[in-house]
Amino acid sequence: MRLFALIGYPLTHSFSKKYFTEKFEKEGIENCRYELLELPDYRDFPKLLKANFGLAGLNVTIPHKQNIIPFLDELDAASAQRIGAVNTIKFLPDGTLKGYNTDYYGFRSSLEQWLKNLTRIPTQLKALVLGNGGAAKAVFAALADLGIEYTIVSRQPEHHSDIISYHDLTADVMARHSLIINTSPIGTYPKTEECPAIPYERLGPNHLLYDLVYNPAETLFLKKGKTQGASTHNGLPMLQLQAEKAWEIWNS
Repeated sequence: MRLFALIGYPLTHSFSKKYFTEKFEKEGIENCRYELLELPDYRDFPKLLKANFGLAGLNVTIPHKQNIIPFLDELDAASAQRIGAVNTIKFLPDGTLKGYNTDYYGFRSSLEQWLKNLTRIPTQLKALVLGNGGAAKAVFAALADLGIEYTIVSRQPEHHSDIISYHDLTADVMARHSLIINTSPIGTYPKTEECPAIPYERLGPNHLLYDLVYNPAETLFLKKGKTQGASTHNGLPMLQLQAEKAWEIWNS
């Protein structure tokens, strides 16, 4: 039995087990199982490996996409090494672990398709990226490759001159940045009553709101944006695309 799993903490919001279990059933993939393995402390990663014999591949989510890296033997140069975050781990035949980042692929592909459907030209957009964690790293790389200028918004910007705070989101800043991407876990189930502290009254029909959160399907961030006339997009297509890319990596 080949065992695949998601590690992170908490995992109550995750659709990954459901997604892969349905994939195995639908495609007739036998002798494979997908589990959710909560890992409160990343330093217990070696213990988790020993306790789950037969692991063939792992997905990694918040808050371990960066702190898991020292436990890996190798990073994929084109994705994980460049981005500085890992969301997929492959167990190589010699027992070594190699980290990849499929968030980049999932985010970029889903964003490109959405913008195409809206007939919006990427290079004509400026973005605000809410959050500066492991998930954001893949977003930064994708935006750069698409020619989209971006500004990072963080609750703790004081140590970084290139990052602004939520208090800096003036009417002018909001008007100049039409694409707003939430990479933080704010609004994820079960805390669905929360949302990033942006000035929603400054949003309008020209704004595009992309939330990496996919549970719930419509977060309060997206609801409030839609109320102002903004176009909205949740993280489910990104989840599906990155999951399929991970499956491809595990089986290559």
